[in-house]
Amino acid sequence: MTEAAAAPAASPLRDPRVRFAMLVVLTYAIGFGVIMPVLPELVMELSNRPLAEATAIGGGLAATYAIFQFACSPAIGNLGDRFGRRPVVLIALAGFAVDYAVMAFAPDIFWLFVGRAIAGGLGAVFAPAQAIMADITPRAERASAFGLLGAAFGIGFIIGPALGGLIGELGTRAPFFVAAGLAGVTFLYGLLRFQETLPKERRRPFQWRRANPLGAILSLRSVAGLWPLAGAYLCWISAVNIYPVAWAWFASARFEWGPGMIGLSLVLTGLSMAFYQARIIGPLTARAGPVKAIRIGLAGAIAGFLFYMINPIGWLVLPVGLLLGIQGIIQPSLSALLSGAVDDDQQGELLGFNASLAALAAIIAPLAYNPLLAYFTSPQAPVHFSGAPFVLAALFACTAFVLISLRAKPSAGNAGSA
Repeated sequence: MTEAAAAPAASPLRDPRVRFAMLVVLTYAIGFGVIMPVLPELVMELSNRPLAEATAIGGGLAATYAIFQFACSPAIGNLGDRFGRRPVVLIALAGFAVDYAVMAFAPDIFWLFVGRAIAGGLGAVFAPAQAIMADITPRAERASAFGLLGAAFGIGFIIGPALGGLIGELGTRAPFFVAAGLAGVTFLYGLLRFQETLPKERRRPFQWRRANPLGAILSLRSVAGLWPLAGAYLCWISAVNIYPVAWAWFASARFEWGPGMIGLSLVLTGLSMAFYQARIIGPLTARAGPVKAIRIGLAGAIAGFLFYMINPIGWLVLPVGLLLGIQGIIQPSLSALLSGAVDDDQQGELLGFNASLAALAAIIAPLAYNPLLAYFTSPQAPVHFSGAPFVLAALFACTAFVLISLRAKPSAGNAGSA
């Protein structure tokens, strides 16, 4: 263990196993993001429905993805503990390639649901990627190692929508071919170059009780003071998920944007959030503490939701989107507070707990935002109001603000040290 860990400790990116884990997450993020700008047009094309009805279908697709990811994450992680990281990751990558190819040729809407279910289940590849990092990294350096995976995801989520917006102009199926090809190339690279990181003597039998998606939540139910933070975390992730699940549909309905403009708007917001996370969050939390940082971020996010709710001018979205990256400081600061609420030997459980909350939020968001947008842009609505989903997002964010404020005084001692 010490020899294997020595190389990545000194210079993580020199270790090919680290690079491969980052490549897996990058491939997943690009594949997820590249199809977002074209989904509205493709769903309308395959379902022969107008935009309002197609929006509700899009919510069902996003919910299907999230439900399968929630259900499969613990199982895939435990399969990696039993059989090693290599076979699990390679099977997931091969599945990605086949799945996106099937969706590229989908003759009707049913096959999009099948594809989203497969992609959601295999999207639980995050657990094996994190496990690869944990296998080869000393405990004291795992936070920064996981940060590399977060950086890979962030880069992928900037590249994906940008690429999807450009390629989507060639046709609604083109981004799916790109996603399939990228997954296939990553699979071949891993097949030829990736070496197993979990030795056989450290593997454990697969147990269904460990593969329970609610297990992480139940295991921490008795931790004092955790639930207000958990509630704030769940509300915030539910709020911010309006962008991946509903933004493309909203922009199509409000501004009549095509894939290019949808992709550009997502890229600018992603770049802004990356800037705030890289350059602002450290000095801000050091000076004000995570509680105040979260309040500042939530205030900015709420202002953004209200702006999108009423703004009728498409081009204004681009400069405002650059300002709204301030909301990128919320999730890391919330994670720091959550981490400070449990003992050192419960940090692994907390990681699963956070993942479970994020998965629940990813299920809640499409089931809430897309039907709301579909109704208020349909002929049956008493008033046409495409900004309706942002009212709900603002309410989620306001609830998180209240929960954090209620938790602020008990957390004051931890806030400065978190």
